[in-house]
Amino acid sequence: MRKILIVDDEERMQNLISLYLTPAGFECVAKSSGYDALLYLQNNSCDLVILDLMMPEMDGWETCKKIREFSDVPIIMLTARTNKSDVIKGLSTGADDYITKPFDSGELLARIEAVFRRTKLLENTTIIFNDLTWNPDSYSLSYKDKSIQVTPKEFALIGLLLKYPNRVFTREQLLTIIWGLEVGTEDRTIDSHIRNIRDKLKNAGFPIYDHLTTVWGVGYKWES
Repeated sequence: MRKILIVDDEERMQNLISLYLTPAGFECVAKSSGYDALLYLQNNSCDLVILDLMMPEMDGWETCKKIREFSDVPIIMLTARTNKSDVIKGLSTGADDYITKPFDSGELLARIEAVFRRTKLLENTTIIFNDLTWNPDSYSLSYKDKSIQVTPKEFALIGLLLKYPNRVFTREQLLTIIWGLEVGTEDRTIDSHIRNIRDKLKNAGFPIYDHLTTVWGVGYKWES
């Protein structure tokens, strides 16, 4: 049974979410503050966190940021705020998705399952390809033992492509898997990240153009 931590200062909302999730086979644990959630996560494991944004003392943004200091547990932010800047801020602090109130059980369950699918796709052991080493434990990328500095999104993109060689990913698929359901993220974001990856690996001496190829009008793939 997968365990979900519900962090919300309103008991009514805690009970509503539990009512939605328990029949679907989830074990629900509720905490009323960011501080209580951090203490729980430091001593217990869970499969996903549903985190309310507007809480007293420590809001959801700060709580998410502190969780990310020691855990990569998937986080869905839950809030009545719908401004694009709030969505982007939440996702940039480490949230995996964002759902606005009011919501129904179907939407919540669909978002949870989507996050689990993306998380599973990004789980990897160390991958070595022609002296290029992608190591998720140390969060490092290197070629012939020379470190290559990449951003978190670039690292995730390379890992996904390496894990599924010769598979074509559309830009939309890459956005969904790596960025989640972010508002305002456009196709050219993928192109920009791919360009940066190519430049960095080329500068490190890796023959990147032999492997990271563009499928015109569709997306990208890693050729083995």
